Amino acid sequence: MAVTEESRGTPASAGPSATRESTAGELELTILMPCLNEAETVATCVAKARGFLESRGIAGEVLLADNGSSDGSPALAEAAGARVVTVPVRGYGGALQGGIQAARGRFVIMGDADDSYDFTRLDPFVARLRAGDDLVMGNRFAGGIARGAMPLLHRYLGNPVLSFLGRLFFGSRCGDFCCGLRGFRREAMLGLDLRTTGMEFALETVVKATLSGFRISEVPTTLAPDGRSTSPKLRTWRDGWKHLRFFLLYSPRWLFVLPGVALLAAGLGVGAWLLPGPRRVGAVTLDVHTLLYAATAVIVGFQAILFGVLTRVFAASEGLLPPHPRLERSLRLISFESGLLGGAALLVAGLGGSAWAVLAWERVSFGALDPLRMLRMVIPSVVAVALGFELILAAFFLSVLRLRRR
Repeated sequence: MAVTEESRGTPASAGPSATRESTAGELELTILMPCLNEAETVATCVAKARGFLESRGIAGEVLLADNGSSDGSPALAEAAGARVVTVPVRGYGGALQGGIQAARGRFVIMGDADDSYDFTRLDPFVARLRAGDDLVMGNRFAGGIARGAMPLLHRYLGNPVLSFLGRLFFGSRCGDFCCGLRGFRREAMLGLDLRTTGMEFALETVVKATLSGFRISEVPTTLAPDGRSTSPKLRTWRDGWKHLRFFLLYSPRWLFVLPGVALLAAGLGVGAWLLPGPRRVGAVTLDVHTLLYAATAVIVGFQAILFGVLTRVFAASEGLLPPHPRLERSLRLISFESGLLGGAALLVAGLGGSAWAVLAWERVSFGALDPLRMLRMVIPSVVAVALGFELILAAFFLSVLRLRRR
């Protein structure tokens, strides 16, 4: 991601943003602010951040990652003591990724430039980073949310639900997944190969850090009403859906595997119950029609499980997710040939049942048959044929993915 440093006639290394002349990695701390038209508040935020660095004697800089502002925000930030870089990739995540790359500090603390976060009270973040943590999350619910600082829908539904899903899907212990004030080791964050450019960037950092085994902590932080007179850039339903979609796409287990297991188990259970004959449930009789739906559940569930495995392998090969140790061990025990043999066995069973049905039809000179009796043989046979083909195709596709990974 390309970034452009705005010097306005002053060399960046000699500007007021750093406490001493530096190159990447020499400073201890970069306070990073993404910015898009924050003229009303950016100077205040930069002044607070610089005041924190100076009062604590920290060798650091204030860095503004401008994302195409047209209201003079970059000039105001530079005048207040920030170093400014222009990030051409639009979006919250795009600005932050460009800022992280341009940062000169060993540690980075990021926060919005709308004056909703208090840049004068960053001591807990610095302490945890110095103690060796890779990622330090702020928790607004533990530190305090001022009246009017967060819409009620976000406070009591959106953020709690997304944080709950993050803990459930990925095993994270963070209580506030969406907090925009957080600190991290710059090199560790660059190593995550972050991809998202929108608001979901905040989730990607926590998810990938958790899955990569980072040392993560959480400290209380406050949230105040922002100082802008314009409407917030966060769009409740649009960005909420993007966050939920991100969780699902980055968790094949919850998107594919667990629903697939549930469908497969339900289909097998109902199918085995109905295979001997019709069943009565109260005044309702369940017969081959229900058996057909059970068969469909088996096929769809099996396919969903295969999708989950293949998606997880692909995500690891492309760097979207870290490798899954248990899945890697399991796949090492399953050869390409064993997948083919398993699929072939299902095919043989399905074709054998189909042949039996044809022979039964031939015995009545290809005339009328008892449909209820025959469907109890045909439906399982068709299911076995479908599963056999799916398993063979999945074995080939998994083999291709493994070749690419090697």
